[in-house]
Amino acid sequence: MTPPRKLHIKSYGCQMNVYDAQRMVDTLAPEGFVETASAEDADLVILNTCHIREKASEKVYSELGRLRVAKDEAARGGRTMQIAVAGCVAQAEGEEIVRRAPVVDVVVGPQSYHHLPELLKRAGDEGRAIETEFPAADKFGFLAQPKPDAIRARGISAFVTVQEGCDKFCTFCVVPYTRGAEVSRPVSKIVDDVKRLADNGVRELTLIGQNVNAYHGDGPDGKTWPLGRLLEHLAKIPGIARLRYSTSHPRDVDGSLIAAHRDLGALMPFVHLPVQSGSDRILAAMNRKHTADDYRRVIDRFRTARQDIAFSSDFIVGFPGESEQDFLATLALVTQIGYAAAYSFKYSARPGTPAADMQETVSPAKMDQRLERLQELIDSQQSAFNKAAIGSTVDVLFERPARKEGQIVGRTAYLQPAHVMASPDIIGQILPVRIDSLERYSFLGELVTPRNAREPALSQAIGA
Repeated sequence: MTPPRKLHIKSYGCQMNVYDAQRMVDTLAPEGFVETASAEDADLVILNTCHIREKASEKVYSELGRLRVAKDEAARGGRTMQIAVAGCVAQAEGEEIVRRAPVVDVVVGPQSYHHLPELLKRAGDEGRAIETEFPAADKFGFLAQPKPDAIRARGISAFVTVQEGCDKFCTFCVVPYTRGAEVSRPVSKIVDDVKRLADNGVRELTLIGQNVNAYHGDGPDGKTWPLGRLLEHLAKIPGIARLRYSTSHPRDVDGSLIAAHRDLGALMPFVHLPVQSGSDRILAAMNRKHTADDYRRVIDRFRTARQDIAFSSDFIVGFPGESEQDFLATLALVTQIGYAAAYSFKYSARPGTPAADMQETVSPAKMDQRLERLQELIDSQQSAFNKAAIGSTVDVLFERPARKEGQIVGRTAYLQPAHVMASPDIIGQILPVRIDSLERYSFLGELVTPRNAREPALSQAIGA
C-alpha cells in the first residue's frame, strides 16, 4: 500500500478561511493526504491567507522564509515537500508571490481550491502552478464532501458557507477584489450540507459569508430566499440546536432577519454587526453606505425584537482624514450601543483599494493612542457584560474536555467559554450552569440539577 501523504494547513484571518481549510482537507483526502500538526514533516504545506489584517502579506513571506528551510531539509533527506499559498493574499498578489518566494510551488485563489489536486500535479510536472482567476463554475459543486469521521472529529460546532463575495466596495477593503461579487448558494445545497453535519453529531451551525445577510439564494419553491427565511428552514432540521451567522452589513438587515431573531429559539441572541466608525464623515469616506444614526436604528430594531440580544462589532481607528472629533464620535457610539465584545484595529492601507491613495493625516503615534482609548472602553463594556452573568444560570452547549483534568468546556449563547467539572458524556448537550466566577474571559460554574435550580435563567440586556 502507498503510505498516506502528510498535509499541514496554516490558516490566517476570518472564519471563512477556517471553513475553506476544512474543505481543502476534504478535497485532498481522496488524493491520499492526511493532516499533520507539524509543517516540518509534511509533504504538502498550505498557507491559507487573509488580506484583511495589518501586514498580512509580510507575515506570509516571513512564514515562507521558515518553510524554505524546512523544504531544503526535506530534500536533503530525500523527501519532496510542496508548498502552496492559498486564499486572499494569493488572489491579490499572484505571480508576485513566486517572484519573491521561489520556494512556492502552487498559488491558488479562494475560488479555485477545488482545483488543488490538478494544480499540485501540474506543479510536480512543470515546476510551478498558479491559478487566481475567478472561474465561471461554482466551486461548491466540485468540492469533495467531508467523510463522517472527519465531521465527528471536528466537533459539535461547524461553519457552513452560504454566501461569498461582496458588492459594497468599502474603500479600505480588498474583499471585492479577492473574493469577487456576491454569490449565494442554493437553499437545497445548504440543506444537504447541514443534514450531513447534523447526522454526524453537529449541534451548532454558524452560517458564514463575507456579507452573509446579503444572502439571496434560490429556494426550493422557485423564489429567492433571504437569510431570515433560510435560518427559519434550517432551525427545523433535527439535531441542530443552535444557529449563528457572520459577518453582517448594517445595510442588509431586513425584516425577515429581525423576525428570525424574534421567533427562532435556536437563533442565538448575539450579532456581529461591524460599524467601523461613529463619524458620518468617515463613514462616507469609507463608502459604508450608512450613517451612525442608520446603525443605531438597526440596533434598536434588533433590541425591540429580542430583549436579551447583544452585539459585537469592528472598528478602524486612524482612517485617512480622521480628526479628534471623528474619533470622539466613535467613542460616543460605542458608549451608546454598549458591546459584549468588539474588534478594533489601526488603519492599514491595502494596495489596490481607493483608501490606499488617500492622504494619510493620522500619525502612527496618534493611531496608537486612539486605539488604546477605544480598546479601554470596549474592554470595560465586555467586562461588565461578563460580570453580569455571575450568580445567574445560563444555558451552555458543551463542546470538549478542557485543559484542566475533569473539566468540560462549552459556550453560552454569547460565545463566552464556561467550564464545569463533569463527565465527558455531557459533550453535545445544552445544560443549565450556575456561573460562580469569572477568570479573564472564561466562566467557572456548576451544573444545575433540579434540586438546586433556584436561580432564573440569565437574561442579559446591555446598552439600554
